[in-house]
Amino acid sequence: MTPAVASLLALLLVVAVSLTARLNVGVLAVALAWGVGVWLAGWKPEQVMGVFPASLFLTLLGVSLLFGVAQGNGTMEAVTRAGVRLVGGSAASLPPLFFVLACALSTAGPGAISTTALLAPLAMTMAHQAGVPMLLMALMVGNGANAGNLSPVGAVGALVHELMARINLAGHGWAVWGTNFTAHALVAVVAWLLFGGRQLRHAARVPLPAAEPLHWRHRVTLAVLAAWVLGVLVAGLSPGLSAFAAVAVLVLAGAAEDKGLFTPVPWAVLTMVCGVSVLVGVLEKTGGMELFSAFLARLATPASVNGVLAGITGVLSTYSSTSGVVYPTFLPAIPGMVAKLGGGDPLQMALSVNVGAALVDVSPLSTLGALCIAAVPAGHDTKRLFRALLLWGFSMAAVAAVFAQWVVPRLAAW
Repeated sequence: MTPAVASLLALLLVVAVSLTARLNVGVLAVALAWGVGVWLAGWKPEQVMGVFPASLFLTLLGVSLLFGVAQGNGTMEAVTRAGVRLVGGSAASLPPLFFVLACALSTAGPGAISTTALLAPLAMTMAHQAGVPMLLMALMVGNGANAGNLSPVGAVGALVHELMARINLAGHGWAVWGTNFTAHALVAVVAWLLFGGRQLRHAARVPLPAAEPLHWRHRVTLAVLAAWVLGVLVAGLSPGLSAFAAVAVLVLAGAAEDKGLFTPVPWAVLTMVCGVSVLVGVLEKTGGMELFSAFLARLATPASVNGVLAGITGVLSTYSSTSGVVYPTFLPAIPGMVAKLGGGDPLQMALSVNVGAALVDVSPLSTLGALCIAAVPAGHDTKRLFRALLLWGFSMAAVAAVFAQWVVPRLAAW
């Protein structure tokens, strides 16, 4: 067996395990990369370690640390409660408010999972008090958080942008965010129309969270976050490296404590993302990526490739990790697919992968859906909500395919 074939089989095994087992596939991916690289390709161990994505790791770690600090010292919760008070207790305003609030927080950097973990308990409690359907609120929070998830200053956004830069698609940060936002905003509007949004206009007002003044540490944290975002977007600073500097400033200023600083870091996600990236690096250097691209190219034509990619990644992402498995696997394969197909727009294909993998993530099999279900107050039928979110998540694979086929080309042209 050639190293190229072995590396491709190793990648397919990692994808299969991610769908069926509880093992962190980053661990398996590094083990397989070592076996293929050293024992079949004849590499030295240092060559396998040389494909470790150091810049990606530092970016994810830095951003995770920074927003772990902002969440740990209460800044993100204070911002959330201030936003909720703006609607004045209007039940009809609650679902769109939580979509906007989730999108804004996620775009600012924490990402979809942290944002949903922060907002879901408050959102589902207020939905219970206001008579808002639990399914509608869960879809608003989940889709809102995912709508901002590919921001250039977010951890998952940084992952996607780095993967796209490796295939010569750098500089499309806001096209990536805008396409992802448009897809999630459209399905959120549909959810509002289907699941009781219009009927809420006649509902009574609900109690608001108590007004609490911002503590000095919240103000300092918000100022540092604003400076960090401006530095990344305006001055072109590295998101990860500048995030380490921002964390240092916050700790030295006393706005955050060094104790427990690394507790919020999602080490399992970092291991998964970087481990799969190591295997993909071996795949590229042994020629396995060319085989994978050829395999994907057999499933599509230049005219249908956007929809096919979105549909495939949507189905896989329903069961597998979007950021840990789907993005690192499919985005690097795009140049090879274009070559094998003899056509296709690489940017449109990348945007299709991004949307297809993300749009299904409100499924209860994904972290966002699970967090919303876990936050439902006692007395509600969580099994019914589970089934409804599951059906919605599966249907989003088909919606993503249609969106990628017909809408993505028009958005990419802007």
